Amino acid sequence: MDVQMAVFHCADGFLKQLMVTKLSQCQYALPLLVPDPFTQQIEFGSVSSSKSQLINSLINDKHNTFFHRHCPGSSRTRVLMDGVVEIAWFCPSGTDDDNFNYRVAFCNLHGDAGEHEKQLDIMTKMASINVVVLPQLSRHDKRMTKIQNFFKDPKPLICLLPDDGLALTEMGNRKYKIGLKGRGDADVSEDLRQAITDCLPSASTFRLEDVSKHFDISVDEEDDDDCKKGKEAAQQMMRLLEGNDLTKIKESFLPHQGKLWHQWCEKNKELNRPQGDNPEIEISKKKVEMMKIREQQHKAPIREFINLFIKQMNMHVKNKSMFFLKWLRILLDEHTSADLSKLYHKYDKTWSEISKLSKSSDNSPELLPKQTELMELSKKLQDATLGLEHIMREIGQIYESCSSVKKNKKDLQIPFSSLPSLAAEMMISGFPLELMDGDAAHVPVIWISAVLDQLIKKLGDQRVFVLSVLGIQSSGKSTMLNAMFGLQFAVSAGRCTRGAFMQLVRVSDEMKTQINTDYILVVDTEGLRAPELAGSSTRHHDNELATFVIGLGNMTLINICGENPSEMQDILQIVVQAFMRMKEVRLTPSCVFVHQNVSDVTAREKKMEGRRRLQETLDKMTKLAAEGEVCEAEHFTDVIAFDVQKDVVYFAQFWEGTPPMAPPNPSYCDNIQDLKKTILSHVSTSNGMMLTDIKSHITNLWEALLTERFVFSFKNALEIAAYRKLEIEYVKWTWSLRKAMLEIENKLQNQIENGAINVVEETYLHRVLNVKYTEVKKSMSEFFEKDTNASILIQWKTSFELKVSHIKENIIRETQRKLNVVLQQRDLKKKIDAQKTENENALLEKAKTLALTLRDKAKDDKILHDEFNSFWETWLNEIMKKTPQVNDIDIVSDLKDLLRDINESSPVLDQWTESTQCNVFELSSYSDYVQVKKNKITQQITNIFKGSKTVYSKEDDNHIRNLLADVAYGGYKIILSHNIAKLGYNKSYIQQLIEFIKAKLIEHEQRQQKYVFKKHFFSDLGLSICKRVQNTFTEHHKIFKEANDPVCYFTRKREEYYGIFQKYCQGATSATIIGQIICNKLKEPIQQSVYKKTAQDLADEMKTNCESLNGNRSNLEKHILKRLAEKEDFEAYITYIHNPKEHFKSFIKDEVYQYINTKFNISVLPKMKDDLRQKEKRIIEAVQRASEEVDENSGDADLWLEIFIQNLSDVLIFSEKDLSGVSRDDVDVKLLEEIIINDLPTIISNMISEFSTESFLQKLEYKDRPDEILNEHFCTCCWVQCPFCKAICTNTADDHDPQPHSVPFHRPEGLNGWHYKGTQYLCADFCTTLVASTKRFYPTPESEETIPYNDYKTAGGVYAEWSITPDLTELSYWKWFVCRFQKELENHHNKTFQDQGEIPDEWRNHSKQDAIESLDKYY
Repeated sequence: MDVQMAVFHCADGFLKQLMVTKLSQCQYALPLLVPDPFTQQIEFGSVSSSKSQLINSLINDKHNTFFHRHCPGSSRTRVLMDGVVEIAWFCPSGTDDDNFNYRVAFCNLHGDAGEHEKQLDIMTKMASINVVVLPQLSRHDKRMTKIQNFFKDPKPLICLLPDDGLALTEMGNRKYKIGLKGRGDADVSEDLRQAITDCLPSASTFRLEDVSKHFDISVDEEDDDDCKKGKEAAQQMMRLLEGNDLTKIKESFLPHQGKLWHQWCEKNKELNRPQGDNPEIEISKKKVEMMKIREQQHKAPIREFINLFIKQMNMHVKNKSMFFLKWLRILLDEHTSADLSKLYHKYDKTWSEISKLSKSSDNSPELLPKQTELMELSKKLQDATLGLEHIMREIGQIYESCSSVKKNKKDLQIPFSSLPSLAAEMMISGFPLELMDGDAAHVPVIWISAVLDQLIKKLGDQRVFVLSVLGIQSSGKSTMLNAMFGLQFAVSAGRCTRGAFMQLVRVSDEMKTQINTDYILVVDTEGLRAPELAGSSTRHHDNELATFVIGLGNMTLINICGENPSEMQDILQIVVQAFMRMKEVRLTPSCVFVHQNVSDVTAREKKMEGRRRLQETLDKMTKLAAEGEVCEAEHFTDVIAFDVQKDVVYFAQFWEGTPPMAPPNPSYCDNIQDLKKTILSHVSTSNGMMLTDIKSHITNLWEALLTERFVFSFKNALEIAAYRKLEIEYVKWTWSLRKAMLEIENKLQNQIENGAINVVEETYLHRVLNVKYTEVKKSMSEFFEKDTNASILIQWKTSFELKVSHIKENIIRETQRKLNVVLQQRDLKKKIDAQKTENENALLEKAKTLALTLRDKAKDDKILHDEFNSFWETWLNEIMKKTPQVNDIDIVSDLKDLLRDINESSPVLDQWTESTQCNVFELSSYSDYVQVKKNKITQQITNIFKGSKTVYSKEDDNHIRNLLADVAYGGYKIILSHNIAKLGYNKSYIQQLIEFIKAKLIEHEQRQQKYVFKKHFFSDLGLSICKRVQNTFTEHHKIFKEANDPVCYFTRKREEYYGIFQKYCQGATSATIIGQIICNKLKEPIQQSVYKKTAQDLADEMKTNCESLNGNRSNLEKHILKRLAEKEDFEAYITYIHNPKEHFKSFIKDEVYQYINTKFNISVLPKMKDDLRQKEKRIIEAVQRASEEVDENSGDADLWLEIFIQNLSDVLIFSEKDLSGVSRDDVDVKLLEEIIINDLPTIISNMISEFSTESFLQKLEYKDRPDEILNEHFCTCCWVQCPFCKAICTNTADDHDPQPHSVPFHRPEGLNGWHYKGTQYLCADFCTTLVASTKRFYPTPESEETIPYNDYKTAGGVYAEWSITPDLTELSYWKWFVCRFQKELENHHNKTFQDQGEIPDEWRNHSKQDAIESLDKYY
């Protein structure tokens, strides 16, 4: 007891309250008066008899309500307990066994009363009856005065005399004495009970709250200012409820959660199960009705009751808010308990009467009125229940209504967006939050998602293990959870949990070392077969609840009251069916069955028999459930991993005896600990879920339950979510491989250009990339094993491992191909480089010869300058005579020449000019370019549509538009493959381009078999493509010309050669000349390497930091759609819809250019400077290493150059041929080292000053640009479009067989030109709505038979390759788009949105902001 008091003294108000509550629940005495431990006197004297033991015999002789010296673990000495007054109550049960017929409070002072006068004075004045244990006192003992005062007091007095052996004796005036000496405890106890019983009828009444009013004592709740203010605030709220009918309070004070909320829930369920031939119109009407309800909710007033609550919770004073909530919960319970008790009594009575009437053989006329009465009582019970959960439910509905109409309520004193934060704080503080509204049987998804968002914001995205609890009503679920985790779920028959509630339990740092989770989220439910739901509860509701909580939990406790499986067959069937659904959707929760109120939990044989019967019942229920779910399962273990020996726990009865005075059963506490260990063992082997996953999981679960096809809908939602997560990881894995290979490729390309290697072996590329590939494989393995959706992801493990392996092989093959091209280009370029080197050497020799004649004039800059100018002009003239110059190019002219050779008889080319050109990429229709083949079908259609030139359709336009995009992209690739910037232009490149275009057109004609292209289409397409790429050709040729045309090259190098000429004139040493030449030669390789490395680093940085590029392809598409909406450019939309790949590449290019322009100084330039410094460091290291080697080996300048170049071979393109003609005689390598080290910083500084946004992109080869690196990464994926609406398959892998094409969100079919056959009416329905309808479609314009949308795959071809899930999650984005660009779409397709294709009215309510926000919500 001293330990208890030590904890009590150290505790804050909340812990003290918790301690007192738990002591009371366990039928232990509570501290009433506690002396200050630092001022009290400690006495060691005592009487031989134990007062506490004597009182225990009066309250419950089998339980030690008051701790005493004879209890196990006690000692005779008291330290902190001396002078403490404890209190305990006896409450009669109404049976003959009661010790008293009245409620009696026993106060017990520990220690010698004579030493604790203040406590004694308080007790004697407040007590109804005084009981005193008197030792033998002498007449002169000072304590005799106090005894005399007892006798003078008119209150009843009972004296217990340890030295007397008399039985109960009345001394008159309600004064009694009882001897203790030589008497048995039972006799003494009976005498004392009798004396108290005689005194009770005439005794005064004791009120605990009056104690502090009459005495100078400190009361904890009054001393704590926060506690006091919290109580006052709670009382202020409660005063508003006074005088109101309890059954009408919620209707009056909480209007947002009543009729309107219930109507909205019903409409929402109807919305998810549309019927009829016009689903979009029906859905639109439902949404309009739901919005009207939300508007009515929004107009409903916020009562002062709720405003006071919000005000208190928004004060941001944690302790005060906590005290306020505690007091409010207590006062609400007090306010409702009496009325609820009466209602429950009436309910039980009526239920019993109905049961008797139902058993009678005749159809009693009294039965129906009684059933009606029961229904009314059930509703009254529902209306009269009022707690914190209803207040939070009201706040949740206020938030949802404001969120729906997107504005604050007038009478809401704070922004509605801050309401979820209040609920999140309550959860963190240990209060449960309602997850499912038990009255409406609905999950307020908007509110719950917002609260979880705030929870994530406050705690971070923590790992959570979800523990769900399911069982019949009043089976002890909440009591068990409260005992096990110290939770605050409402308990007792009068306060049964309604709906589902979740509460966070923080895992201690010590426990985190044993289990891989930060929190346990406990979900408690209202209970199956709840009697107070008799009027509204159905089996469907129970199935829904079971499926929801089992689907949400990583583990589910199935709580069963009793041992007989036959009494719980209904419950088990519901549970088994829910687990079977989990198996079908690839969720693998675990479960434990808890048998409550088992009479003998120690009987091993009985438990074995119970387990056997449970197993049999579960197997039986599995067979029944399998029939309903159309699933093959014979045994429960076929459905879920279940061990009947380990996963079944038996609980003793909670009370040891008959309440209200029965204490908890010690065995129950042992059972709680055993169950806790079982749960923690499951937690330790589970990866749990992240809070963000729980948020989406709740949404997906509930939305799937709202549909009629839960398994199909939820499985699809789960798989989409899991697959998206997998794709994000896949992007990371493949990017890390690409990034690693880019670095390898850079080094090898430098070595090839330097002549260090002459062959690139595939085995070598495998070996160097395998280092990164091993890391990726490890990351993949951990992801598939440890992710929260591991059981779902496992189906794709093998295929994605193969995909990553294939990507690795493709990267290696592509890299080898590129490097082989570099090898070929190096060989082709040898002649050009040799000529350039010969010219440079000749120039240096002549400059040196001239300089020797001018050494005496070395200090006259004007003479040197004039002489060099004259020499330079002569030199350039010589070069022009003997070396052919690089001419400008005209690829359009070359194309015309080639086309004339092919089409000699065609007059089109001769007539084609700039003014008459036809850019095929800008046409809206290609009907003039095709000739439809004549066959039976087209002939019949032509006969029907008289006057029509062709049966050519808009769909054909789209196919040709896709063909053009493909041809343009392929043509561009051909151009880039020739590396014109290095090798120059050749007319054969245009020949190759023409052959490619021709092959593509023939391939298209053969594939579709409907039409052929007219001859001039080939010419116009070729000319259009050449016009498109002309700038690229010219730009690359310009780079080649500057580098290889001798006049251009030497003109650019003039100042460098003048510098060398000056050095010759000044008599500089060979080391000085070579040093300067080396520094000059290093400039371009350094620049080229820096630009290339920076581009790769920039691509990696943008892949991480740029919002549009830091995820998978779906994330990129989201930002593309945002940009399109912001610009509202219809033509850009058409490009995106019909040529998505081209639009994606254009968007990535724009993002890169914008990033470079806006962040050049803070991101690009620092990278370039840093890499430049790294290159400078490497060059200096190479210089020093070369000098060291020459010293060690007594080498010369040739050895120095060889080692220097060798050390830079994988860093820069710089080889010995660059210095082949430079004399190295008498070169002092030490001086050479000094010159390079001294001159290099100046060169580096000059380079930095030349860096700019323009130069960055100009200096890069096309393939090395960051946008091309990112294009290769993002655009190597699936580009197949939905045959109905043109939505792009979002699969990140190009070849994702056997995974069908899919997209999270489809579009209205009218965007693609789909219309009702024989009309001009575009279709306004979404694909996902249509596949859930009874509508039919024609697979092609020529089709004569229709196919049901709900069986669309039977149309074969492209339709069979798609997975389109019936879904009502439609993006506001496309609704806004159709309304915003209705006229443009109608003009584009030459059709209208009318009649059958009428745009639903609800669509016009979506603003551009709604459209953009919907992308963030769903992508």
